[in-house]
Amino acid sequence: MTQLQWHTICDANDLTEQVGVRALVGQDQVAIFKIEGALYAISAIDPFSNAAVLSRGMVGSLQSRIVVASPLLKQHFDLETGECLEDDTVSVATYPIKEEGGKILVAPAQEVAVS
Repeated sequence: MTQLQWHTICDANDLTEQVGVRALVGQDQVAIFKIEGALYAISAIDPFSNAAVLSRGMVGSLQSRIVVASPLLKQHFDLETGECLEDDTVSVATYPIKEEGGKILVAPAQEVAVS
């Protein structure tokens, strides 16, 4: 069984609703969002521009999905699945995220828990 290796990112109080933050998790740049109390973590790298900008995107709801819009080319990425709504052949990595003891923790995307 593989255990997730959690990285402490920040205090839970440091997150503001609907405002993304960027963090380094291992070698990955991760965009973290708190939307209506739920936590999401996706790759911060916009796959269309290769720039680490997704944490600065606008969040909202589109097609009944919670999304972030890239601030550069305006593609929308589902915060749960990482899928691009405009091009279903493109997606960004998603990361396990949780709040524990007042801290926000994220695990690298390539690590998969086996039960």
